Amino acid sequence: MIRVGLTGNVASGKSSVARLWARWGIPVVSADELAREVVEPGTEGLQAVTEAFGPEVRSEDGSLDRAALRAIVFRDPEARRRLEGILHPLIGRRRDRWESARRAEGARLVVSEVPLLFEAGLENRFDRVVAVTAPREERLRRMEEDRGLEQEEALRIMGAQEDPPEDGHHHRIANDAGRVQLEVRARAVLDLLRDEAELPSVRIRLDLHLHTRGSWDCLSDPEEVLDRARARGIHRIAVTDHDRLSVALELAERFPEHVIAGEEVKTAEGVDVIGWYLSREIPGRTPAREVCTQIREQGGLVYLPHPFARGKGGSGRLAEALAPHLDAVEVFNARLQSAHRNRRAAAFSVQHDLPGGAGSDAHTVGEVGYTFVEVPHHASTPEHLLEALRHGRVHGRRAPLAVFAASNWAKLARRVGLAPDAPPPAASPMSSD
Repeated sequence: MIRVGLTGNVASGKSSVARLWARWGIPVVSADELAREVVEPGTEGLQAVTEAFGPEVRSEDGSLDRAALRAIVFRDPEARRRLEGILHPLIGRRRDRWESARRAEGARLVVSEVPLLFEAGLENRFDRVVAVTAPREERLRRMEEDRGLEQEEALRIMGAQEDPPEDGHHHRIANDAGRVQLEVRARAVLDLLRDEAELPSVRIRLDLHLHTRGSWDCLSDPEEVLDRARARGIHRIAVTDHDRLSVALELAERFPEHVIAGEEVKTAEGVDVIGWYLSREIPGRTPAREVCTQIREQGGLVYLPHPFARGKGGSGRLAEALAPHLDAVEVFNARLQSAHRNRRAAAFSVQHDLPGGAGSDAHTVGEVGYTFVEVPHHASTPEHLLEALRHGRVHGRRAPLAVFAASNWAKLARRVGLAPDAPPPAASPMSSD
């Protein structure tokens, strides 16, 4: 069993990480929780604290008056050390019993949240130490706004705890970019810990570029596409029909956890640009920069597929110009027969610090899931997806040449009336009756 010590400064977000890990199925115990238990009425801990600090630290009902005790120890370093000398051994024994119980239950990974881990000299007690950090100004703001403390008291509490040493932990979670990023980073570190404990990581597979009968060169039934994705272990797909959004919107409304509504827009320059999480269709032949703007105005993400493909990718001729307007880049497209063009896309994503995605670009049901990106489990929102992609791993293989015959057949079948037409373009929001 791997024992993890989770620590961090006051208001750094360590308790938020602990709650996330507990929600994801990891046994977690808090030192604060154990500290409350060891001073409950009738315990030797409460008796020892009373003897050390006097009856004024007891409430009328006989319980510990925490506010009174806090006022003493945060003003007097010697008093704080005396309190820690009483509580830490009692908390340690409780933690030992808790860990023994989890071991008996067969747990392979357990977490103890310990605010004063380094101050108490406990860093060597754990197999792994994870430190949660946040900027000092942000921690002060949280204490004033979230906890209602006066600045003087907040600074006094902050001053009672040292910063975690730079080399004293195995993993670090920076809580400096908001709730979404904290969740994804916490998931990424937990995946590493699960690997070390030989536990299955909670990761999901995404196919971020595929087509249905909403595209003019595809006859695939949308539900069959989704069924095939699930059968191949793909948790979520992005339906990105050519210049059409209606099928993707309908499927995403019915299966919001498993479908991202997207569109692959053929721009005026002849280069494709994909929008994820769209609510309004963008007309084909819209200039590329304007496509990016319209995607962002909808709260969506701008994704550049197959940027170095001939024709639909323009052999990279717009990649540099579009780079400042992109959120992510397709670094593996299963329909590209040239591995070199996928490698160029991967290098481009690194050069511009853009997350890399992957997609089968499936135009037949059989192609779905040929390529995917594996990421930490996350809520299906633009912000969560973008952060998850930064921790993604791309897997896949090229589609066989025969798939192109299927696309040609779809175009021919529609042209001669053997298959129904693709959905008409959405009505312009500016049109009138």
